[in-house]
Amino acid sequence: MILRKQFLEHVGQTSPSPMMIEVERAEGSFFYTPDDKRYFDLVAGVSVSNVGHANPDVIAAMQRQAADYMHVMVYGEMVERPQVEYARSIAELLPGELNCVYFVNSGAEAVEVALKLVKRHTGRTELISMRRAYHGSTHGAMSMMGTPEGEEWKSEFRPLLPDVKSINFNSFEDLKQITERTAGVLCEVVQGEAGVRLPNPEWLKALRERCTEVGALLIFDEIQTGMGRTGEMFACSKYGIEPDVICLAKAFGGGMPLGGVAAKRKVLDSFTHSPCLGHITTFGGHPVCCAAGLAALNYLKNNNIVESVESKGALFESLIKDHDKILEIRRSGLLLAVELGKSEYLYRLMEIFKEEGIMSDWFLYCDTAFRISPPLTISEAEIEECCTIIRRSLDRL
Repeated sequence: MILRKQFLEHVGQTSPSPMMIEVERAEGSFFYTPDDKRYFDLVAGVSVSNVGHANPDVIAAMQRQAADYMHVMVYGEMVERPQVEYARSIAELLPGELNCVYFVNSGAEAVEVALKLVKRHTGRTELISMRRAYHGSTHGAMSMMGTPEGEEWKSEFRPLLPDVKSINFNSFEDLKQITERTAGVLCEVVQGEAGVRLPNPEWLKALRERCTEVGALLIFDEIQTGMGRTGEMFACSKYGIEPDVICLAKAFGGGMPLGGVAAKRKVLDSFTHSPCLGHITTFGGHPVCCAAGLAALNYLKNNNIVESVESKGALFESLIKDHDKILEIRRSGLLLAVELGKSEYLYRLMEIFKEEGIMSDWFLYCDTAFRISPPLTISEAEIEECCTIIRRSLDRL
């Protein structure tokens, strides 16, 4: 109780009602409280812990790197093996001609870098995002929250970035608003905080073609969907679309704070001149974080984790979809939105889940559906046990 009291007194809060679950340890698909109550983790830190909690390969890599050196200089000056090896490994997996990674601290910073990059590279100023988009809470990233839905979070912080507008996800007609004035279009391949909204593959293709036609750069936000979450290393690969820029974070750091912006070398080189130091970051690409990210990537590859994602997601869906409280399940790999249709159902279910030992939450723009995005390492037996608890919880509504 003392720790909980101190948490409320001394740790800055994000809402009037934090979850207030005290975490003692975490392992695999679970975390535990001091009294050893076990929770199924169906959030994974919002798609961060893809290789499971306390992954021994990641921990060992971090320990080795921390023993060698940690921070030595601001990003981009020193040749640091973890950065170089991770950038090379990611470049081998990136779609098309993307071959270079600029490391940063977080997803929001990755978005900030991407916005600066497309403006600098094109010499244009207009930025376009999607309605019901979420890209982070820093000034520029918040500016790209879709309007009007994002106004609840944006209005008290205006003025934000000028020359930003929103179009409708999956709208062919709205693509006409991308013009020769547009520096870049920022788009999630799968809209996460809108409640797992999947793209029309033909619309994604048309979006790519329109950006190419007018000379705008296409930025894909793969912060939630990257690193295997959808059943491919990057969600855009499922649809065969090559963007100009990809924003990465969350699982990209293997559980540590790390972000990245991937693009062609010639595009990222825009930051090196006129002016030089177009973006600088002290802790971006921290060697311990890069070591963790690389170890997580190697774990995914060496254990064929990504190849199992689709079947695991399908198993989740098949075991709960017939419950009479569930109206719809929207899914891409192991990213699921389970639609209940009523926010009052959802809020009550969250309390029941806490009692039953399940950690889930809802989506920023969708408070009628709950999230399922567990570690990708979750086993079929764990999925079956978890779905039994989900069904029992739904029965209590």
